[in-house]
Amino acid sequence: MDIKQYMNEVGQRARQASRALVKANSNTKNKALLAIAEQLEVSMDTLIEENNKDLSAGKDKGLDDALLDRLALNEERIQGMAEGLRQIAALPDPVGEISDMKFQPSGLQIGKMRVPLGVIGIIYESRPNVTADAAALCMKSGNAAILRGGSEALHSNQAIAACIKYGLELAGLPSDVVQVIETTDREAVGELISMQEYVDVIVPRGGKGLIERISGNSRVPVIKHLNGICHVYIDGTADHKKAIDIAYNAKTHRYGVCNAMETLLIDAAIVDEILPELAKMYEQEGVELRCCERSADVLTQSPVKTVAATDEDWDTEYLSPVLSIRVVDGMDEAIEHIFKHSSGHTESIITEDFTRARRFLAEVDSSSVMVNASTRFADGFEYGLGAEIGISTDKIHVRGPVGLEGLTSQKYIVLGDGHIR
Repeated sequence: MDIKQYMNEVGQRARQASRALVKANSNTKNKALLAIAEQLEVSMDTLIEENNKDLSAGKDKGLDDALLDRLALNEERIQGMAEGLRQIAALPDPVGEISDMKFQPSGLQIGKMRVPLGVIGIIYESRPNVTADAAALCMKSGNAAILRGGSEALHSNQAIAACIKYGLELAGLPSDVVQVIETTDREAVGELISMQEYVDVIVPRGGKGLIERISGNSRVPVIKHLNGICHVYIDGTADHKKAIDIAYNAKTHRYGVCNAMETLLIDAAIVDEILPELAKMYEQEGVELRCCERSADVLTQSPVKTVAATDEDWDTEYLSPVLSIRVVDGMDEAIEHIFKHSSGHTESIITEDFTRARRFLAEVDSSSVMVNASTRFADGFEYGLGAEIGISTDKIHVRGPVGLEGLTSQKYIVLGDGHIR
C-alpha cells in the first residue's frame, strides 16, 4: 500500500464529506447517531469477539494491565457507548446557533454564528470506545472525522467502524463522514498530521509520549493534554466521611484513566484522623503508597507498608495502583504544591469552609476545579456533554472536556440593507 496516496485519498474524501455534512439538518444527524447506537447493541457479540482478538494479541505482546483495561470491551462498556450516542443525539445542535446580535451605529446588525471546524483527525491508543465517541461528537458538530486508532485495537475499531458506516448510510449521509484508517503503518500518522489542505485540527488521545510526538511534529493545530496529574486536597475543615470516600474513589475507581487522583494532599491539622483509615483501605486494594516523611511518620504505628516519595513522584502520572501522599500546612502550601506539580487537568478540595472553597476555585489554574467531589467526575459524559473527544489542558482554543461546542468555532455574521461605507 502506498501510504501517502492512501492518506491523500482519505483526506480528499473527508473534505468532500464535510461539505456535504454541513448541509445536513439536526434530524438527519440524530437519525444516524441513533442508528449507530442500535447497531452497536445488535452487534454486541461480534464486537466482543473482535475485541477478544485484540486482548489476546495484547497479552501476547506483554501490554500492562492498565492498557489491557483500556482496551477491553464488555457488555456494559458497549451499552455505555450506545448510551453516549443517544445522549449526544438528544443534545441541542450547536451548528448555526447565532449569538450576540447587536445593532451598530451604522445600522448594521452584527453577531456570531457557531460553525464546524471542518475535518478533524483523531489519533488514539487502546480505547476502542473512542471510535464511537469521537465519530458521534464530530458528526453532531458538523465535522468529518479521520480516526486512527492504535494497532492494539485494530479488530475492535474496524468492528465499530462497520456500525458507524451502517448508521450513516441509513440516514442518507456519506459514509466518508467518518473514516477509520485501516492500516497500522505509523507512516499514516505522519501523513495525517501534515495534511493542512484537508485536516483542520488534530486531537491526540493516549500516553504522554504519543501526545508529545504529535504536538511536536504536527503541521495542523492540535487540541491536547499531555497527562493527568490530578490532586485531591483534604482541608483541615473537611468532613471526615466525605474526605475518606472521595479520596478512596478518586484513586481506586479506575486506575488507567487521566482523571484518577495521583497525589493526595492532607492538611496537617486533620492527617492523624484521616490517613490511617484511608491507608488501610488503599492497602486492601493493593495501592502502593509513596509518602513524604510526615505522612510516613503518621503511619509508623500502622501495619500498612509505605515507600519514601521522591521528587519525581510529585510529577508522575502513574495510571496504576500507586499514590503519592504529602502532608501540608494549610491551603497556601497545598495550592503552591499544585501550582508546581499539576498538569492542569483536575484538582479537588474537600472542605466545609465556603470561603476556602471559593479561594481554591479562584486560585487553582486547572481545566477542572472541584469542591467536595471526586476527580473521576472530570469527564464529558458526567458534565452532560454526552461524551468527549478528549480533555484539553490548553487555554486556546478550548479547555476541559471537549464536547460539541469545543468542536465548533464562530464566525461573524453581518446583516445589512444596502449599507455602504
